[in-house]
Amino acid sequence: MATMENVIVLVNRIQRACTVLGDHGGDDGAASSLPTLWEALPSVAVVGGQSSGKSSVLESIVGRDFLPRGSGIVTRRPLVLQLHKTEDGVQEYAEFLHMPKRRFTDFSLVRKEIQDETDRLTGKTKQISPVPIHLSIYSPHVVNLTLIDLPGLTKVAVEGQPESIVQDIENMVRSYVDKPNCLILAISPANQDIATSDAIKLAREVDPTGERTFGVLTKLDLMDKGTNALDVLEGRAYRLQHPWVGIVNRSQADINRNVDMIIARRKEQEFFASSPEYSHLASRMGSEYLAKLLSQQLEAAIRARIPSITSLINKTIDELESEMDHLGRPIASDAGAQLYLILELCRAFDKIFKEHLDGGRPGGDRIYGVFDNQLPSALRKLPFDRHLSVQNVKRVVSQADGYQPHLIAPEQGYRRLIESALNYFRGPAEASVDAVHLVLKELVRKSIGETQELKRFPTLQTELAAACYEALERFREDGRKTTVRLVDMEAAYLTVEFFRKLPQEVEKTGTGNPGTGNPGTRNPSTSSDDRYTDAHFRRIASNVSAYIGMVSETLKNTIPKAVVHCQVREAKRSLLNFFYTQVGRKDAKQLALLLDEDPTLMERRQQCFKRLELYKSARDEIDAVSWTR
Repeated sequence: MATMENVIVLVNRIQRACTVLGDHGGDDGAASSLPTLWEALPSVAVVGGQSSGKSSVLESIVGRDFLPRGSGIVTRRPLVLQLHKTEDGVQEYAEFLHMPKRRFTDFSLVRKEIQDETDRLTGKTKQISPVPIHLSIYSPHVVNLTLIDLPGLTKVAVEGQPESIVQDIENMVRSYVDKPNCLILAISPANQDIATSDAIKLAREVDPTGERTFGVLTKLDLMDKGTNALDVLEGRAYRLQHPWVGIVNRSQADINRNVDMIIARRKEQEFFASSPEYSHLASRMGSEYLAKLLSQQLEAAIRARIPSITSLINKTIDELESEMDHLGRPIASDAGAQLYLILELCRAFDKIFKEHLDGGRPGGDRIYGVFDNQLPSALRKLPFDRHLSVQNVKRVVSQADGYQPHLIAPEQGYRRLIESALNYFRGPAEASVDAVHLVLKELVRKSIGETQELKRFPTLQTELAAACYEALERFREDGRKTTVRLVDMEAAYLTVEFFRKLPQEVEKTGTGNPGTGNPGTRNPSTSSDDRYTDAHFRRIASNVSAYIGMVSETLKNTIPKAVVHCQVREAKRSLLNFFYTQVGRKDAKQLALLLDEDPTLMERRQQCFKRLELYKSARDEIDAVSWTR
């Protein structure tokens, strides 16, 4: 069964794990994008101005003299002080989280280690750091309690400190006490006006109702004679939800004489019991009472928040596991597993690429656009009007006749006109090949970008893209050869049937002298002249144009077939074949280079993995406790 005491021990373990993984109170930009468990854990933050007696209060609660002392800012890093009550007779000792295998029984060495560990991170300057030091003290003279000692609030920077130090310290303290799960131990000296207390001023801003604030009044024994602090201790000067606690710390003379803390506690109790002003409050005054009060309040706060903490842990574990799936699991080190991973990634890319072509994703329709719009438009724009002008037809026919003019039909002229006209079809054919090639390249680029599994491997992305582009170049060359061959085939063998119909059509329309009134009768005396009139050459141009139109319709249908066969179909069937062959020949070192990840992504995965382990560990810690109701 879980007791009130061991819930604090539970939270202590979780807090230590948080700190190891960089999850600690205070804003830390390096890990701010990761979920934080620390902020969900109830804690007690000790807040006070410099010289408010903050360190003495902590030492009184512990019963040991262990904190660094001096002028100016002594506490320059948060100190997470975890107190563990042991059985009577057990020797007191301390342990630091950063030195887990060493036990300190000499508390003067604890003080030195706190100073050294602070200097290790901040240097011997007066700089501050939000990274906490974890100190656990095991003693029969303490209660189970965790306190976070924060740097003392200050109003001015001292020599060696930046001007921003005042605001930097306040920001750090505020980052802890702003959290709704943080109990605030606000320490103020009794020999100063409570209205000017730095701790109370800050507590009022972050906890205006006073529900989380515990007021502590120190140096009651140093007040001017004839004055007392009853207005504060009885809640009239500044009311809180919890009663104020008065503390009498060791005097400087006691510190210099190394007066034992246990003796100092007894002297404190005697002060309140014998004081005419405070004797009626003696039962709830002193460092021992304060420690018990804070322990009870912290235990109650933890118990009240355990359900919400458990819910947060489970929710965050789901989120982190989802992100880990998105980022990808760590890569295996053996070559076989690496090769298998590369092939799986390639298959994932290939699947998306085919979806683009087949219509499952946008982009493949652009290939049809080439055939339906670009190719017909290019065919219509070919310069056949100029090529088949009367002047050009006359020139070509005359050159084809040579020294002996044609007798009936200028067959050589026809062939030359048709063959030179067919050459124009090469341009649209090659343009169609290039246009589809560009679409396929763009789909490769887009598919690589859409393959989530590839995002973590920039080197593999580059190699895969290069291999795909190389394959597409081969497909383009095949497509160009095939489409040009289609054009050459049309020029190599003309469709004879088309021209056999021409004499019949001529006879039907007649070629005689229109002035005789008998268009069907040929006039031998004028037939030679008719063959060299513009009408004759226009008729030739018209016949060639009709044939070219027939070829154009044919190519409009066959060029897309050739392009799809040579480029699109091959891209679907064998885009990665050559790459697979290359990858299969690589050794383990070369495969590892292909799977070289983005350092930022690797760091993010490592952070998420550690944070996930933290949350799972916290869940196991909580589940291991049988809670009393």
